Parts: sequence; structure tokens; C-alpha cells
Amino acid sequence: MVLRKRIAALWIAMAAVVATVAQGADEIPTYEPVPGISGNLVGVGSDTLNNMMAVWQEEFMKLYPNVTASYKGEGSSTAPPALMEGVLQLGPMSRAMKDEELDAFEKKFGYKPTELTVALDCLAVFVNKDNPIRGLTMPQVDCIFSSTRNSGFADVKVWGQAGPDMAKNDEWKNIPISLYGRNSVSGTYGFFKKVALLKGDFKDTVKEQPGSAAVINGVASDKGGVGYSGIGYKTADVRALPLVKDGDSDLAEPTFINAMNGSYPLGRALYIYVNKKPNEPLQPLTAEFIKFVLSKQGQEVVVADGFGALPAKIAADEEKKVE
Repeated sequence: MVLRKRIAALWIAMAAVVATVAQGADEIPTYEPVPGISGNLVGVGSDTLNNMMAVWQEEFMKLYPNVTASYKGEGSSTAPPALMEGVLQLGPMSRAMKDEELDAFEKKFGYKPTELTVALDCLAVFVNKDNPIRGLTMPQVDCIFSSTRNSGFADVKVWGQAGPDMAKNDEWKNIPISLYGRNSVSGTYGFFKKVALLKGDFKDTVKEQPGSAAVINGVASDKGGVGYSGIGYKTADVRALPLVKDGDSDLAEPTFINAMNGSYPLGRALYIYVNKKPNEPLQPLTAEFIKFVLSKQGQEVVVADGFGALPAKIAADEEKKVE
């Protein structure tokens, strides 16, 4: 319940400043380097943030030649324990920490980790570029991927069961649906399981992939394939399907505007968690990196990687957390 309230509050805050998204990173102040920054900056966590973390760290090291930085994108679930062990400063995650992860951290340190929103993402459902399906409702998504089907509808195994148009398509109606997804350490897996599958179970036939790019490659090479991944991983060989919460509304494209206004049902935030003691400044190296990520240069990296820049007000509010 606490987790749901935190996520809802974030999206409400973003929706309140949705008009600023058109300007994106242009409205955010430029980062200015400060003297005396050096050391080793280490991160472990989300595969979804792999490319952004690599570029952020590369650009940061250009500003600070005495800094070395590294990142391992092994899945969001690897971030909380590594952050607790003190072996790194940065715990990027493509989902919010679960209540039990926050409680474990607080039990060890006496306070919770600091959650920093660093980018916006639309989790997308991808099909092969030749698939003619117009889009899907969220109950259809559940019945395609889930064995439990908590939405209450019938199983969907072939493309002809995925809607009236597909049922009338002689070429596609009998083609089996081939499923691609992430493994259980992935924050993308956890988010999709919670939101799309209504906390249900995945089918055993889902081909679990170690990274987002592998999901896209699988769908691209499989005519009947369908998979889920962050919108930033889209290629010309796949289609990101419009989705809708139920059949009473219009299909919505996976855009950041649609995610924030609520018409697209799989919008999410991307995070970096840090270990910051209450009422004490964050270690300067880590603080300056976070400020860089939330700056104009850092948010331009977000946009270049296919994700959504934070509205300027949200970026400013997040930066205050490390001051």
C-alpha cells in the first residue's frame, strides 16, 4: 500500500507539470563543475538504465578527470543488497524499492535510502514489425502473458484470440503467440508482473531474457513473438503496441505525455537510490554525479537514449534531496 501511494504521488506531481515536458531538458539548468571532486564511483542495478549510466559516467569523467566510474546492469533486484553492503554509491532501479527492501535497509542503518527519480519510461509491449494487430487492452495483455489471468478472462494462445480483427485475418489467426520477457531479478519483470499481470504468475512458456535488448531481438526474429521492455529499446524491427486499460477507452500510444495524463497504462519512473544519512550532506562525489544526472546535460542523455526527461520542477525537487 505504501509503495502504491508513493508511485501514485509521483505521477500526480508529474501530471501537474505535464506542460513542461514539451521543453524537456531545455528548461533544466546547465551543470557547472566544482573543484576538488575525485574518487571511484560505482553502481549496480537496472539493465534498463545500462546505456544511460554508461553515458552519464563517461560525460561525468570528462568533467572530472580524477574520477573513475563503473556500472553493472544486472537487474534492479541486485541494487538494494549491494547498497546495503556498502560496496557502491549508486543503486539504479527501474522500479521503486519494495517495502521489504526498504525495511531491511532501515533495519541495518536506522533510516531509509534516498530515492531519486532520474528519468521517465514507458514500458511497452512489442510485436514483430509485420504483425498487423492494432493494439491490446490490459486484460488481453494479462491473458497473453499470465497463467493465473487475474483479469478474469480466457487464455490467449494464438493471435486470432487477441481481437476481432486478428480473428478475421487468415494469415495470422492460427499463428501461436510466442512470449518473451525478462528474468526475475529485473525491475521490468517486477513492474510488469504487478501492473499488467495484476500480481499474477507468468506462463512457463515465457522465454526469459537477461536484458532488454535481448527481448527486442527475440521478438524481431520471431513472427509470432510478443515481449515487454522499456520504450527506449525500440528498433525498426518491432512495433510498440498502443494499449488501453479496458475496452471502454481509446487505445493510447506509449508516449510520456500519455503516460502522465493516465491514458497509457504502463508509464513508470526510473530511479537511483543512494545511502544518505538524514540531515547530513551526501558524499561530494556522489552528490555531484546526481546533480549532473538531473542537469540539462544529464537529461539530454535521457532523451537521446529514448526515454523521457523530467519536467524541470521535478528535477529541481529531486536535486534538493542531495543538498
